[in-house]
Order: sequence, then C-alpha cells, then structure tokens
Amino acid sequence: MSLLPVDAEQIELEGATVPFYKYEKDGVKYLQFDSSMTGHPEPMVNAMVGLQSLGEGESLVMINSKPPMGLFPKVENQFDFSHEEVAPGKVRVVFTPKANPTATTDFTDTACNG
Repeated sequence: MSLLPVDAEQIELEGATVPFYKYEKDGVKYLQFDSSMTGHPEPMVNAMVGLQSLGEGESLVMINSKPPMGLFPKVENQFDFSHEEVAPGKVRVVFTPKANPTATTDFTDTACNG
C-alpha cells in the first residue's frame, strides 16, 4: 500500500537517508518521507532534514512506525503537527510551519530522547 500520490516526484535532500518526495494536494505543497522501516536515529535525522528544507507554504509528511514523541518537543515552537494511524504499524505525521513561531528549531539536535 503506497501512501504517496501517483504524481509525487522523488527529490534529493542532502543528509537524508531515505527517499523524499514532493507533491501538491488540495492546493498545499508537501514534502514526504517514510522512515517506518528504519531504526534510530534515522527517523529523527530525516525529520530534521525535511523540516529545514521546507519552502514557503510547504508542509512535511513523515510516515513512521509510531508517533515520534522525542521529536515533538524539539520542534513545537516552530511547527504545528498532527498524527494519525494510517495502517497497522504506520502513522502519518504532518508538520506545518507556524505563522509566528516563538523560537527557531535546532536542526542539528537529532538525539532520540523519546
């Protein structure tokens, strides 16, 4: 079961350890990656790569085996996020930049603390 739209385009992001894809849906631009089959610290590393790569009006979609609880506190001042289970052992997490962030994210902090 693919969780990507058929028109998704694979892109290269420096520092990523999994493929990233770019697509537009309902007028919103997304970057997406799937870290559900990777071990620590790859989900955190790829999330930070994706978040710092977001352009104007883009959101990041992370497919993971569980909600990345260690990531949320690291990015909550700059990004809103929501998550939902989309299949057994797979959650979709959507990160959207806040209009008025209260702080910036340290994208080099990829330690898994959650």
